Amino acid sequence: MQEMYTFNDLLLVPQYSEILPSQASLNSKFSRNIDLRLPLVSAPMDTVTEHEMAIALALSGGMGIIHKNLSVENQAKEVEKVKRFENGFIKDPITLTPDASVETLYKIRMEKGYKSVPVVDDNNKLLGIVGKLDYFWPHDKAKKIKDIMTPIKQMITASSLVSLKKANDIIRNQKLSVLCLIDKNQILTAIATRKDLEKNEMYPNANKAFDKSLRVGAAVGVGGDVIERAKMLAQKSVDAIIVDTAHGHSKGVIDTVKILKNDKQLKNVDIVAGNVATAEAVKDLIKAGVDAVKVGIGPGSICTTRIVAGIGVPQLSAIMDAVKGRGKTGVPVIADGGIKYSGDIVKAFAAGAQSVMIGSLFAGTDESPGQVEYYNGRMYKTYRGMGSIGAMMQGSKDRYGQAGVKDVSKFVPEGIEGRTLYRGPVEALIYQLAGGIKSGMGYNGAKTIAELHKKAKFIKISDAGLKESHPHDVEITKQAPNYS
Repeated sequence: MQEMYTFNDLLLVPQYSEILPSQASLNSKFSRNIDLRLPLVSAPMDTVTEHEMAIALALSGGMGIIHKNLSVENQAKEVEKVKRFENGFIKDPITLTPDASVETLYKIRMEKGYKSVPVVDDNNKLLGIVGKLDYFWPHDKAKKIKDIMTPIKQMITASSLVSLKKANDIIRNQKLSVLCLIDKNQILTAIATRKDLEKNEMYPNANKAFDKSLRVGAAVGVGGDVIERAKMLAQKSVDAIIVDTAHGHSKGVIDTVKILKNDKQLKNVDIVAGNVATAEAVKDLIKAGVDAVKVGIGPGSICTTRIVAGIGVPQLSAIMDAVKGRGKTGVPVIADGGIKYSGDIVKAFAAGAQSVMIGSLFAGTDESPGQVEYYNGRMYKTYRGMGSIGAMMQGSKDRYGQAGVKDVSKFVPEGIEGRTLYRGPVEALIYQLAGGIKSGMGYNGAKTIAELHKKAKFIKISDAGLKESHPHDVEITKQAPNYS
């Protein structure tokens, strides 16, 4: 019988190195067509990833996957919030007509955060611009936009053919908040904003698509509304769709992947599928056309699949097997679950993964949608598995093959609901995780993640070896930011 290993079973042997941690590169790939500057991805769980988490990850160079325990419309809105957070040229800006009311403008400001809005006619011809300094609320709420707007003759505009660099120079030199781009007929073609320029300079490592919007993915299931959901997400320019199930090596998943890959409306969207734990599963999904494979059956802290169903493969061995199944195809492997420390991430990369998906660590941060709770004088955030009864009631039951179950008492859950330690802003956590990864790469003499996989040498350790690895024979009096 084959012996299989997870993170605590193995250690990496230090290698001769000429690489300092500061010289290590974290550039990697999420999927066939999506690069990462930070190889960390937030899990599509309803207590982990909505737009705030996805934005934070993308600004740091990683990527967030919006969970599917939402209506089609609301999931699409979450994607849209990420895509609109930072842009190059905004080619479909929100506009107003001259006869719109100040009340409408105020609602846009409150709901979308836009302080300046272009004013156009029915043919999208630019007539002017209106901003928050042009009115007093609520005194002017009944006024028309045409009565308060700055007309085009008083505006600084640019040609629709101008480069993004030139547009940003105009914004900076002319001290503009919004620059409208128009063609020779005065038709509004796009806008560029000071806010986006500032974000671009503040977050130079942000993970962006070709249009300079932040990268984001979203999860779908199999059957049901999957096609409608996928197309709606594509309309909002989602970068990747994850066919997310507990058992990715199944006919339903393979058929869904084929349908999505053959849909012309999704030609610019990478399709990822999982979860799997064997080389055979990876081979079959690659044959179906996936752009990345998600690996992990039961390693998550809130998952009970291995106990309830008796199914699973220890995560490090699952990653290694998946890499064998991938062969020379180059399809990226995403290691999903079981991460407790940055050293676990280093081991996942050494085993051959290109990125790591994280749930519990990110669930404890400000950006997760979970609620803050106080327990025994400490702060926690709610965290639950997508196989928990609560999550299944909200819409994830199809992930566990129970889509047809209507009676809550008939659910067979494969996850629990609980709480995880509150960790503050995710940016601080990301900094520690990235630093730990780079440290591990330095110990292995690896400048890149691919080189780490080639150079890595694993050794098996005993229970005593694991105990020795952690702080021991001492009482911790001051908590470290990367160990708990």
